[in-house]
Amino acid sequence: MNIAGLSGAYAPNSAAIAKQAKEFESMAISQMLAPMFATVDTPDPMFGGSSAEKTFQPFLLDAIAKQMEAGGGLGLASQIATVLKEKPVQ
Repeated sequence: MNIAGLSGAYAPNSAAIAKQAKEFESMAISQMLAPMFATVDTPDPMFGGSSAEKTFQPFLLDAIAKQMEAGGGLGLASQIATVLKEKPVQ
């Protein structure tokens, strides 16, 4: 996520703000889900629990978070976008 595009003396357009807010919400959801996946017992090695599973777990979390955000998420994106439209990051 590139927040640098939101800072500066100019006010970014609404589409850029909305995109950044959605990306932030997706990241927040992913971070919220990570502990849940960390506490799951690994199954029998025959059916999972390999090092590859742990390697690709962040990609799974990211995909789940993006789908949750696309379905309405937690409602953070609209609130973040509203605040950034009112007072851009300096």
